[in-house]
Amino acid sequence: MSNQHPEFHAEPADSVARGFALYVGVDEATAHAAGTTLAGLVAALRAKVTELVPSAHDETYAAVALAPRSIGGKNVDIVRTALRDPRALDKLVSKREEDEEASNKGILIDFSRKKVFADGENAELTYKEFELLTYLINHKGETISRDELIDLVWAGDETNAPNDRTIDVHIRRLRSKITGYEDIIRTVRGGGYRFDDHPDVHFEEYSI
Repeated sequence: MSNQHPEFHAEPADSVARGFALYVGVDEATAHAAGTTLAGLVAALRAKVTELVPSAHDETYAAVALAPRSIGGKNVDIVRTALRDPRALDKLVSKREEDEEASNKGILIDFSRKKVFADGENAELTYKEFELLTYLINHKGETISRDELIDLVWAGDETNAPNDRTIDVHIRRLRSKITGYEDIIRTVRGGGYRFDDHPDVHFEEYSI
């Protein structure tokens, strides 16, 4: 078995390797526990490189990565990100996108703009659909009869008000716009409709 180190191949084919970066995930406390310092480690590594390749003495650069104490994770990953390693940055962007996607999951009800978002997408509720949903939310835990919904949500609009049968059509249309979360509006047999606290529903409070 050969004891030689494998050669590094540069990408793309028309490029050549001109050096390397070595990321070391060691903080000062860890270095002190081992009887040294970060500055001491850097000096020792530079000395070793010069010993192996004397001409590299003037072409060796060291940078210490600084990061807020509150940042968690492996030291080497923090170092790579702080020193702008492309792959580490790509990983960071991917994680942020995943976190953003996860935060968009569920139903967001924005009272100020009178909008409802399902998994980050505008559900495009009509004014009356939003009022209907809002009324149920404001009376969460209560079973609201069809007649009460008509009288309160369509108050003063007798021309367009549904009857106790067509109110079901309005509820069905509302549910169809929040596919996957239809059960936030519960049907109470013989009673009407009810909104209960739901883990997938989040609220954007009124702004002043």
